Amino acid sequence: MNAASQSQPPGNHPIVLHAARLLDIKTGRMLRPGEILVQGERIVEVGTSVKHPSGAEVIDLGDHTLLPGLIDAHIHLFLHPGAEDLQTVQESVAQRTITATLAARDDLMAGFTAERDMGTEGAGSADTAVRNAIDEGRIPGPRLRISGNAINILGGHEDAIGYNPDQHVLPNANYANSADELIAVMRQQFKEGADFIKIYETGADSLRDGKFSTPYQYTEAQLEAAVKEAARLGKRIAVHATGEPGTLFAAQAGVASIDHANQLSDETVRLMKEKQIFAVPTFTIFEYFAEHAVTPAQAAHEHQMLDVKVQEFKRQIAAGVPMAVGSDVGPFPHGTQARELILMVKYGMSPLAVLQADLLNGARLLGWDSQIGALEPGYLADVIAVPGDPLQDIGVLQNVAFVMKGGAVCKK
Repeated sequence: MNAASQSQPPGNHPIVLHAARLLDIKTGRMLRPGEILVQGERIVEVGTSVKHPSGAEVIDLGDHTLLPGLIDAHIHLFLHPGAEDLQTVQESVAQRTITATLAARDDLMAGFTAERDMGTEGAGSADTAVRNAIDEGRIPGPRLRISGNAINILGGHEDAIGYNPDQHVLPNANYANSADELIAVMRQQFKEGADFIKIYETGADSLRDGKFSTPYQYTEAQLEAAVKEAARLGKRIAVHATGEPGTLFAAQAGVASIDHANQLSDETVRLMKEKQIFAVPTFTIFEYFAEHAVTPAQAAHEHQMLDVKVQEFKRQIAAGVPMAVGSDVGPFPHGTQARELILMVKYGMSPLAVLQADLLNGARLLGWDSQIGALEPGYLADVIAVPGDPLQDIGVLQNVAFVMKGGAVCKK
């Protein structure tokens, strides 16, 4: 059975999922065996043994572990491996939307049942159509929080730099060069269906003599104006921010997440802990760029950048910075982003801590707290099964054998 079944709503009959193990993500306790009773799109009961109502379908997953559907808090459905800056130039929005629908399916099949799309990179609000089609059951894919196009300054990180200016090559983000322009662009994006706003706050990054630096794009006051405008509608801001002082400005303004977070000052760390602002490290994209560099010199630079990032991450863990899990998938193949959880374990977190960052913090960051991210009565039935025990070997998350989203079996 594959993703085609996702177009069908969950059946009226109850379903009992049975496996050798079930992870209670909040306590870290592993139930042996584990069972889940699902009715419609919701979980009804969880335990070592649950009721088996008359007419229930029993799905026995054998020597597997049941756990909540994974969450990726930083994805790009409209990107694929290859020259990222040229995709906007060479591919139509229609073509890129087809790419996005295929990417959504691949992510779902890999066990990611909820994701946050961090910008269409030049495809405008086309992600609104993808999100809505998934919600309506017309195409398979994760639950999505979308941002439309990201926002950037003239000459900033995602502007079209290095082209013949007479060609007027479009940027991969919408221009906003003041607080007033930020608010105007945000209002247009919300009008077109955005769930949140993604702002580029830093870039381009540089590394000299082992010292990381990056210019900021918006002042703290400008970011604060954006945060207040989003809050007026009950929405939030996420920033691409790799280092100081941009990361500090973002924390002072009260954004929801600081994505990449290569460099955080002590004051930024303090504010992130105080305000519960999540860092989203995105190790996988840094590793991918290091391993797929065009020249040896570029490879050396990317590996050095990753090394600096790893050391900073260890300091952030020790300081208690709130973490969520996002891979930046898109420039590397969709459906392979469980690698992010493996790298976060490799660089210092325990498997349970990474899973809690992914599932509990991810649900909060996406605004679905108490709806997804745990296997509890009343929660949406987003469930996956993996071979082995992810608390002993986080790598088993790369081999998802079963996927249920909202009570509908998507992969079996």
